[in-house]
Amino acid sequence: MKILVTGAVGFIGSHTCERLHDLGHEVLGLDNFNDYYSLALKTLNEKALLDKGILVIKADLRHEDFAETLPKDIDYIFHFAAQPGISASSTFEDYFTNNIIATKNLTDFALQCQNLQLFVNIGTSSIYGLEATFPETEAPKPASYYGVTKLSAEQLVLQKSREKQFKSCSLRLYSVIGPRERPEKMYTKLIACAFNGDAFPLYDGSASHLRSFTYVGDIVDGIVSVIGNETKVDGEIINLGTEVEHTTQEGIEAVEQVIGQSIKIDQVKARVGDQLRTKANIDKARTLLDYNPKTTLLEGVKAQVEWYKANFL
Repeated sequence: MKILVTGAVGFIGSHTCERLHDLGHEVLGLDNFNDYYSLALKTLNEKALLDKGILVIKADLRHEDFAETLPKDIDYIFHFAAQPGISASSTFEDYFTNNIIATKNLTDFALQCQNLQLFVNIGTSSIYGLEATFPETEAPKPASYYGVTKLSAEQLVLQKSREKQFKSCSLRLYSVIGPRERPEKMYTKLIACAFNGDAFPLYDGSASHLRSFTYVGDIVDGIVSVIGNETKVDGEIINLGTEVEHTTQEGIEAVEQVIGQSIKIDQVKARVGDQLRTKANIDKARTLLDYNPKTTLLEGVKAQVEWYKANFL
């Protein structure tokens, strides 16, 4: 099948491109290469895709002319492209245009794809709000611009299923870790601090925050498993993550254990909208997709440390 992946040179998007390619699909990547974080990392991810023969097109979904660069014989769309996370440097307009306008433009393009079997929106546990421990039937209570705009994007996609215009689903991901994690995210930053001797900025109160730290390989298992299950997942929201919870402090200790040295801590002011607890309720994913994440936190950290050492030391 011919599969379009947006946000293709990002963390999870690049891993998904590779997995789809390895499964024998024709993969077309799209990314706008914005400078929210290091372009060097995005270029590194792009090289990994190009080495596999995966074409990556530079285009911006916020601009309607992006569709001129794409073929219309697309069978599947995996939509990762977004303004991610909670960041003081990101404005509401950044979240609005990248998460809502871009998604609306992509759904308009999808309507032109006569072969389209499924549009897969990549959502987030942030849609639930400050605590994300719920089944998919729970009413969303997002507490950040990121969560609010990702909820809107999700509904723009699922609207098309309700209108019977194309099949779609949304996968809400939980605290993904592993190789290629963005530089401002917890584990990449911890690892960098450990090797460089810098202090890790720990938000006040966050040491006790609970997270479903889920290895990227396990997340990708769930993402690609929707292929062949188009009717089962049509119109559905599905949580993907691990049910195992760890505190931020346990995450710090895992990195220290793998690297073999302690990390200096710098307490900083808490972030507004930061989640207090995430624990993936994956009963639905198990039922529909036979989803079963297996990678432990320590195994995931080891893989991420090895990736960091290979590329940045």
